[in-house]
Parts: sequence; C-alpha cells; structure tokens
Amino acid sequence: MIAVFGPTGVGKTALALALADRMREQGADPVAISADALQVYRGLEVLTGAPTAAERERLEHRLVGFVPLDEEYSAGRYMEAAHAEVDAALEAGRTPIVVGGTGLYLRAALAQLDLAPPPPPELRSRLEAQAPAELHAELAGRAPGLAAEIDPGDGKRLVRTLELLEMGQTPPRPGDDSQLWTADTRHPTLLVGLTMEREALYAAIDARVDAMVAAGAAEEVRRAEAAGISRTARYALGFDELLAGDVEAMKKRTRNYARRQLTWMRKLEGVRLTDVTGRPVDALAASVAAAAATDL
Repeated sequence: MIAVFGPTGVGKTALALALADRMREQGADPVAISADALQVYRGLEVLTGAPTAAERERLEHRLVGFVPLDEEYSAGRYMEAAHAEVDAALEAGRTPIVVGGTGLYLRAALAQLDLAPPPPPELRSRLEAQAPAELHAELAGRAPGLAAEIDPGDGKRLVRTLELLEMGQTPPRPGDDSQLWTADTRHPTLLVGLTMEREALYAAIDARVDAMVAAGAAEEVRRAEAAGISRTARYALGFDELLAGDVEAMKKRTRNYARRQLTWMRKLEGVRLTDVTGRPVDALAASVAAAAATDL
C-alpha cells in the first residue's frame, strides 16, 4: 500500500493521479481510497475538494460521496469501510493508494484502532446545548482528575469526555493518543507526508478557496442547509463561513487547519516527509514510485 497525507491545498490528489499513471506503466493496477472525513458526504463535493468526475475517470476513487448529507458518520464506521476496501483491492491484485488529510481517518484506514462507539444522538445534543463552563463543572463533579487536565473552554473535548463516561467507556487522558503515532499498519505501507514552504502553501490555499467559490461552493452550502445537514457534515471547512458570506474567514480557518495538519503529520512514525515546493508532480510521482518499489 501507499498512503499520501498532507495539508489541504498541498496537491495530494494531483500526486495520486500522477502516481497512478506511473504505476500503470510498471504493470500495477492502482485504486485510490479517500481518507477524508468530509469527502464521504454526497452533496458537498465542491466545498470539500472531492475528486472531479474527470479525476475519477483517470483514477478510481473509493469512499467518496457515498453518505447522505443528513446522516451522521463516524471514524469507527469509516474504519470498517476502509478496511473492507483495502482488503478487497489487495485480494484482487490491486495497489491501494490511501489519500487524505484527515489524520484520524488516515490511521483508521491503515491500522486497527480501538475506537469508541458514537454516542446516542440525544446524549450529544443534550451536552452540546450546555456551555463549556457548565460541562467542565459537571465533569469536575464526576471525574475531578480528568477535569483538571482539560481546558475549561475546550467544549469539544469536554463533550466527548462526558459522552464516554455516560456510555460506560474510559475517556482517554489528554495526550494519550499513542495509537495514532505508532508505525503499526495492517499491511506494509509506504507513508508519504507532503509539505510545502509556508507562504506557497497559504497562496495555494487562498487560490483553492477562490476556485471553490467560483465553482459554486456557496450555492452548494445553501442547498445543503436548506435540505437539512447532519452535525458531522457541518464540520466541513468553510461551511459556516460561506453561509455567512465571509470568504476571507474561510481562508483563515483553512490556513489554521493546514497548520494543525502539518503538526499532526510530523508526529507520524515512519512518515517520509517530502517537500513539494516547486517540484513538478511527475517528478514527485516518479520518486514516490521508486521508493515504493524499494521499500515495500
């Protein structure tokens, strides 16, 4: 297997396409498996930068656009689907190329993770209706040690911690994410992490956002909002910003997310960091293909 990870806008899809062309020349039969938490949704293709019809014609992509917008989706469900796709591809003699920028989904595709089940919707709704200060006070009453380790303003972590307690699960301690940073994989995998000079990356992100808006991302968002969209689908970068008509805020949020992706990527054990700044994609694909032939 080959896995390609990197921040939004760095050129992961372009590399996967060029790599697939190179692999076919060598007699392989590649298939891309998306590791993106939002590209799973059908109806947000422009906003999430999902591969276009032409790109999917050039390289088959799996796990893209198959979940209805009003349905909640989880990393646990994704892991089951990704493992099935990977195993089916390998059994058929194909080479899976896992492509994505969602760190948890990348690891879920490559490894067997111990993921807690999603909470009942009514439980999450009840907790999300409370202010972070209230959640922190509730957690302090139930698990003072955990509460002391969580920022009182970190509503997302507080909600997840209380959910797990309600479901009888043991919440992870802050920083206890060793499953994510090990080199363990279910199959031999070349893990390539794409980086780019910061200013060039930010320029690419801004251009990508402008292209999305020009392609109708704002209209796509308004249609999704009118039709009814799930809580998990609303996490799509730029959804709320485009609803408010604030393109600059979308660019800022995307740049911030790219920084977090880069930080996350550098923690991955065994990742082959590759600076793509100014490098032709065909040359980059040749380098990755050669590394795969040598290392796998």
